Amino acid sequence: MSLGQPGKLGKSKWGFAARIVALSLALFLLVQAAVFGIVRATIERTARQQIAAELQVDERVWRRLLDQNAQKLAQAARLLAGDFGFRTAVSSGDLQTIRSVLDNHGARIGATVTALIDSQLALQAAGEGQDSQALAALVGQIAVPMSRQSAGSQIALLNQVPYQFVQVPVRAPVLIGWVLMGFPIGQALLDDMRALSGVHVAIYNPANAGPAAVLASTLPAAAFDAPQSKAVSGFGPELGPELGLALKFDGDTLVGRHVKLEVVGGRLDGGKGGLQTLLLRSFTDVVAPFRQAQSALAWITALGVVLFGLGSVFLARRITTPLRDLVRASEKLGRGDYQTAMQHTQRRDEIGDLAVAFDAMRVNISAQQAEIRQLAYWDRLTGLPNRARFRDAVQQAIADQAATTPPTLAVVVLDLDRFKLINDVLGYAFGDRVLEAVAKRLAVFATQPGDLVARLGGNSFAVLLAHGDLPQALHVAAQIAQSFEAPLAFGDQTIDVTAAIGVAGWPAHAPDADTLLSRSEVAMYSAKSRTTGIQLYDSALDSSSSQTLSLLSELRHALEHHELRLFLQPKIGLPHSNPNAAEALVRWQHPTRGLVPPLEFIPFAEQTGFVRLLTLWVFNEAASLWHGLQTPEQAVQVAINLSTRDLLDVDFPAKLDLILQRHQVPASGMCLEITESAIMDDPLRALATLNKLHERGFKLSIDDFGTGYSSLAYLKRLPVNQLKIDKSFVMAMERVPGDAMIVRSTIDLAHNLGLTVVAEGVENAAIYNALKQLGCDEGQGYFISKPMPAERFVAWRRKWNDKLDANRRDYGQSVPMPLSGN
Repeated sequence: MSLGQPGKLGKSKWGFAARIVALSLALFLLVQAAVFGIVRATIERTARQQIAAELQVDERVWRRLLDQNAQKLAQAARLLAGDFGFRTAVSSGDLQTIRSVLDNHGARIGATVTALIDSQLALQAAGEGQDSQALAALVGQIAVPMSRQSAGSQIALLNQVPYQFVQVPVRAPVLIGWVLMGFPIGQALLDDMRALSGVHVAIYNPANAGPAAVLASTLPAAAFDAPQSKAVSGFGPELGPELGLALKFDGDTLVGRHVKLEVVGGRLDGGKGGLQTLLLRSFTDVVAPFRQAQSALAWITALGVVLFGLGSVFLARRITTPLRDLVRASEKLGRGDYQTAMQHTQRRDEIGDLAVAFDAMRVNISAQQAEIRQLAYWDRLTGLPNRARFRDAVQQAIADQAATTPPTLAVVVLDLDRFKLINDVLGYAFGDRVLEAVAKRLAVFATQPGDLVARLGGNSFAVLLAHGDLPQALHVAAQIAQSFEAPLAFGDQTIDVTAAIGVAGWPAHAPDADTLLSRSEVAMYSAKSRTTGIQLYDSALDSSSSQTLSLLSELRHALEHHELRLFLQPKIGLPHSNPNAAEALVRWQHPTRGLVPPLEFIPFAEQTGFVRLLTLWVFNEAASLWHGLQTPEQAVQVAINLSTRDLLDVDFPAKLDLILQRHQVPASGMCLEITESAIMDDPLRALATLNKLHERGFKLSIDDFGTGYSSLAYLKRLPVNQLKIDKSFVMAMERVPGDAMIVRSTIDLAHNLGLTVVAEGVENAAIYNALKQLGCDEGQGYFISKPMPAERFVAWRRKWNDKLDANRRDYGQSVPMPLSGN
């Protein structure tokens, strides 16, 4: 019978049900073992107490039996002493008559020792066949004590045989002698004691050693031949100091109690020396009833183990069977089966509650999964399938078409034109209504089995032609474009909607669903950029995209493997022609392509957000070189370009702080250049970041000023220190009067606002001198120097200063211009 299944309710070898049964049986057996221990200890204690009480009673019975024998013997002796004929014989000294009377009377009462003692307590006559010499010696020991009472008794040995003696006076009428009678304490008396109380009795002389000490016993002599006796622990305190002997014989344990037989003053009070009686009772007989009860308890325990085990198995199965059912049901839930209802929900216990909870969970998960599937695969606004559902449908259509000859499948993707303008002018709610109307208009083009219309996201839609070739797809695209010629009407409001449409087919243009979708979108974006309306995919359309992805992938590798290089382009302070600043620029030294132009990777780095890592790399490199650029005569400030993503990063100022602390560079040694467009993308966040940078001491410059759309009012609020005129105005100022006017106005405006001005695009001496005459603060351009590796900047500056000093020596302080630094 299996109680558990590995891997179901338990991970171990034993199942949950088996552990319940094992634990229940273990607890039951533990309780029974404790009961057995208590019962056993109680039996031992009770048996000892009982045998102690019985031996005490046996001692009293034994003493009573001896007293009765003594009284019987004393009464017989009084009858003899009172007999007239016997007194006459004693008075006359007729010894023959005395012996005859003693023999007859002793035989009649069972006394084996009879004697006459004279008034002087000396043996006068004894019965026939008795050892007169031994008796005379014994009389000398016992006559005097017994003569002190009218009828005393004494137990003593005569020829190693224990006797109970009585002595009564003979008077006629004065004392003329004593009658002494002895009754043997032998097997007959012990048998009487055995029959009377059921106790074993042994009489022994403790003065003798070895087995000969036992004079009489109800036990066989073999019981005392090689006695295995010892002090029995626990009996002494309960049975008294005389108890404490255990005799093992014939598989039984006999517990004994000592009783002394010597009489002093006529009382059995246990005087010193003399004979002793050993009363023995069977310990096995005493505990036998208890052992039977214990055996019955053992049988009850065995039966209880069986019944308890069966009950535990039943209970475990009642618990684990529904649990297994719930486990199997949960496995079905894990596999996505939410239709099978849980079992055991009708039970009115905790298992039923658990089953009800599981079933409620099943229903809730089923509802949630349905909602998730709806959200995951369907567009809530239009009710059309979304991109994920459309992709699955394309994959399934490709799989279905794989066996078709020739396989044909096409995807048409369209994107509404100027939809952002609709949202901005008419509101997002109206834009949603437009999307719903477009979805309904497109639905009519899914005419064949397997065709599908979907909303890919935003204002993009797609049509799957599951059995259409490229000519059919282009025809459908033309029909879609024609359908948009009719404006969408919403009450009194009509909207003209157009769309850019891209078409791609499988397997002509793509080997799989993802590539097919991607290339249909490439065709759509190409149609939008070329304003062609409908565009069929061509491999030439996305060659630049693959190259771009390759460059971005390699750019990350370049940053990690130190392929980037820092370049510096000097800035000259125009009033004195001193090289007081430089702009930090990044160059990519590709291992196979050589020096990659910045325009090939910087724009894409800005689109992907990788530009933030480039900015931090440039800042760190510039900070590491900053101290090497400084001299006591000339301090050089390094300018670094920031992107829009840098300004929108709330942690950007803290990151710059860490770099400055690492290289021990003051914030005032750095100038941060920001374009107008970067500020205007999110003015509030950009302004917050600029304020933090300004508070840290950075010099802030607006790069490419004049090409953006920032207002003068907003410019006044910016915490900037410098304007940098875009080179498009500077390079043409000598030829175009309008550009020269813009440059002059910008310089005046910046100075009126308290800002310094940098002009980039200084390509010749004429521009250099013109800017100097207009009061421009700094200049930058190829006339001064092209960007150079950072390690060459110090040598260039030394050469520039040397030329500047030479010109000053030749022309004085009013130097029109230095020689070109290139």
